[in-house]
Amino acid sequence: MSNLKIESYVALDLETTGINPSLDKIIEIGMAKIIDGKEAATYKTLINPDIHISARITEITGITDSMVLNKPVISEIIKDILDFIGDLPLLGHNIIFDYSFLKKAAVNSNYTFEKQGIDTLKIARRLLPEVPHKNLEYLCDYFKLDKGSSHRAFDDAKSAIKLYHKLYEIKPDDEGFCTTTPLVFHIKKDVPITEAQKRYLAALLIKHQLDIEEDIEKLTKSMASRMIDKIISEYGK
Repeated sequence: MSNLKIESYVALDLETTGINPSLDKIIEIGMAKIIDGKEAATYKTLINPDIHISARITEITGITDSMVLNKPVISEIIKDILDFIGDLPLLGHNIIFDYSFLKKAAVNSNYTFEKQGIDTLKIARRLLPEVPHKNLEYLCDYFKLDKGSSHRAFDDAKSAIKLYHKLYEIKPDDEGFCTTTPLVFHIKKDVPITEAQKRYLAALLIKHQLDIEEDIEKLTKSMASRMIDKIISEYGK
């Protein structure tokens, strides 16, 4: 097996409102395009998710509702993002997570998005069985790598590149450096909230005297279903 590592790729990281691409939204994207081992271009922006960013996510990322208020929504920039990536593979730490959110955004805008990936998390798991934690922040500290601002998309994308090089020094002939793997994630296009859901949700809100921060008209069918179930479980029908 060749020990020449892949030198052309797009390092990608996202910040999101949660971990479920079917329900949660992207709030920041950071990318660095590497061609023949050198940084050729970068892309980074905050993204308006059109839903409230929870206190927990703000605590983790530092990103607030006010910071994304006047930023583009993902549908406005998804074509630019896909054009930036082009035919290059994606590199990241647990890259399937970031890919799943981008694929959902692509599918919602009627784009096909099938990619190959290089996952520094999978490589780290093979090469560092003795290290107790494999998250990006811990591994950057372990190797004394400058990680910038953890849980901010662009800095984490750059950190994944540094980790990739560091892991290569440990075992250059590991298969993760000379091959990519298909990123497999199946997702359906979002379905808008139904009229029946709108009526039922509105009735629940009135009955239990509740206010919600989300715009009902912008909810998807699955988001509305989750909200209805949560209200019923906490307050009753």
